[in-house]
Amino acid sequence: MSTRRNYNLPGHAHELTFSCYRGYPFLDADRTRNWLAKSVDHACAKHGFRLWAYVFMPEHVHLFVWPEDRDYDIARFRGAVKEPVGRQAIRYMQEHSPGWLERITRQRRGRAERLFWQPGGGYDRNIDNTQTIRPVIDYIHLNPVRRGLAEKPGDWAWSSANWYRTGQPGPCTIHPLTDEI
Repeated sequence: MSTRRNYNLPGHAHELTFSCYRGYPFLDADRTRNWLAKSVDHACAKHGFRLWAYVFMPEHVHLFVWPEDRDYDIARFRGAVKEPVGRQAIRYMQEHSPGWLERITRQRRGRAERLFWQPGGGYDRNIDNTQTIRPVIDYIHLNPVRRGLAEKPGDWAWSSANWYRTGQPGPCTIHPLTDEI
């Protein structure tokens, strides 16, 4: 299996997408989405990232982030978002839904491991120009509409679309856009 290369380039924003293991709709529960929202906010604060847009879909996540520091590690940030949620969710499954454990367990290097997230880094697109920012945000916000989960982007509670429309806070803290790209 090849290793995904990350490009930690100063001033670049990152459009991140990562999925639940095997496309399972683990993010269909508000409980899990709340864990994810807290994890995103914590990772942004700890690693110095501004969250410009997000959407939590039932089986995947889109984040649009910008590093405040010139020296950063997008893989470390992504891990800081995903790992706490995976641990909490697996602990919850052990206590409340043990039937799921077999479905999320795989053998690797002679030992069993349980997966909440699809292995690998997911999708990471570096954004280095201001003309791309708005189309990325619109793409992220339209996900629930394209899937038939909402009529308008602002109708989906697990998205930053309503913040852009009304300024009202949502599950994650949004940082105003910067012209520093």
